[in-house]
Amino acid sequence: MMQRFIPVFLATITGITFTDSQAISQSNSSSKTCQRSTAQNFLVFGGGGAPSYNEIALEKNMLYFQRSLKQLGFSASDAPIYFANGTTGEKTVRYLDEKGDEQFKAPNVPNVQGASNIPNLQNWMAQAAKEKTTTPLFFYFSGHGGHNHINEDNSSMWMWRDRELSVQNFTTMLDRLPQNKPFVTMMSQCYSGSFANLIYNGGDPNKGVALRTRCGFFATIKSQPSVGCTAEVNEADYRDYSSSFFAGLTGRDRIGRKVASADYNKDGRISYAEAHAYAKIDKFTTDLPVSTSEVWLQRQVSNPTMQEQILGQPIAPLAKIARPEQRFVIESLSRQFKFDPTRSFSGNLRSMNSDLIKTAEDEAYLVRLSMELTNVAVERRVKSSKNTQAIQTLDRLVRCEAGSWGKP
Repeated sequence: MMQRFIPVFLATITGITFTDSQAISQSNSSSKTCQRSTAQNFLVFGGGGAPSYNEIALEKNMLYFQRSLKQLGFSASDAPIYFANGTTGEKTVRYLDEKGDEQFKAPNVPNVQGASNIPNLQNWMAQAAKEKTTTPLFFYFSGHGGHNHINEDNSSMWMWRDRELSVQNFTTMLDRLPQNKPFVTMMSQCYSGSFANLIYNGGDPNKGVALRTRCGFFATIKSQPSVGCTAEVNEADYRDYSSSFFAGLTGRDRIGRKVASADYNKDGRISYAEAHAYAKIDKFTTDLPVSTSEVWLQRQVSNPTMQEQILGQPIAPLAKIARPEQRFVIESLSRQFKFDPTRSFSGNLRSMNSDLIKTAEDEAYLVRLSMELTNVAVERRVKSSKNTQAIQTLDRLVRCEAGSWGKP
């Protein structure tokens, strides 16, 4: 199993070409951040593109989102939801009955405005653009993702009627919003990490960072499918990024149980970044969760040698300079694998007990640790550099990700 992990690790971490000079050159530190506000816009799209892959878990994700709103003082009606076929009454939700046989039922989600199709999203964005408000928009997508094998930076999310919406086309919609309107997203579909590119002009990493405040959190990296879409009915068995993210954000899991606080910096509120960190530890899955700042930081890794140098540093000093939520991830995963923090990731890996790596989930958690260490090390390099524009880009992304759902 250890030998299987090594190529997986190298392909995941060092098999990516990282350059971002254009993105750095178009940063702007004066943009409005996504910090806590007195008002909050929400928009939710969910469901599969057709009944055959419109699993009941996706419907239940809509209901959990509404419970999460209520947990933090909002009303379910504060968030317009567009789900699958909408309000037509067709039996499009796939589930397994008590005998394990496939069945279909009509969606049953309160406050559904219509189908999760591209025209409805276009119309909503067009109307939002007319409001000229600076109230932050939180967009949640829970569905399926399409993998662009030719260009993984421009993959897609499946909308109703088997229509794909690419990163670049989605970003074009976001461009309709007022320039000073912050945008935050959480996406839980396969290959969702591709949508981290919404921070760039036209959604294209080769065109530089847009002069807008945008950030997001994604179930996994752009090259990997995610877990969570199931036709099973029992929510207690659900393991997916969105379940963990909202548990961290609200303090309650999807069946109502209280969870450990994700307030890692002890400021009395849970930020998106803290909920993201909680999700990295919470459920045992093969996902590799990423945020916009983390994907941007990984693009600053210029070559495999730089990666090797980072993972050759002792863990403890990196944990010490990390932000509280990053430190939580590093220390939690280091304990999980019985790593000696005075040694490096690479050194620990070479001498670790192979019995600790038995499953694909174990391998994924090792990769998560290596990614977190890389994020911290590269963040330090950027902040200690003399590249003012790069520092401004990073600061803006981190501030956006440190926002939270403001109370109404």
